[in-house]
Amino acid sequence: MNGLIFIALGGAIGAVARYGVSQGMARVFGHGFPYGTLTVNVVGSLIMGMVVGFTLGQSGLSDQMRLFLMVGVLGAFTTFSTFSMEAVSLIEKGHLQTAFIYIASSVILSLLGFWGGLSLFRSGVIS
Repeated sequence: MNGLIFIALGGAIGAVARYGVSQGMARVFGHGFPYGTLTVNVVGSLIMGMVVGFTLGQSGLSDQMRLFLMVGVLGAFTTFSTFSMEAVSLIEKGHLQTAFIYIASSVILSLLGFWGGLSLFRSGVIS
């Protein structure tokens, strides 16, 4: 039960942060491309890589902090279901090139973000 509280608290923070980033990106760049979802997925992957890198070091995280950050905050901050909905919507509207760019950039940049975050700890840049 104790772990659920940490997940719920982190989830609330992650969901509000995702909403804020999505709204901010839409104000800056408009609604023609799902920049908000792309941003949260890439940034979330970067942070997840950093958290994993940190936990591989000597410090580690408590079980409660791991649940709070990885499952709660980052689980709610990133959103694959929204990514899927937006990609299909672009395809159904006939924007195939934009859909391909969105799908490819989401997957590639999110993987690079995770790898980059993990590499920061493995290289000793952040410890």
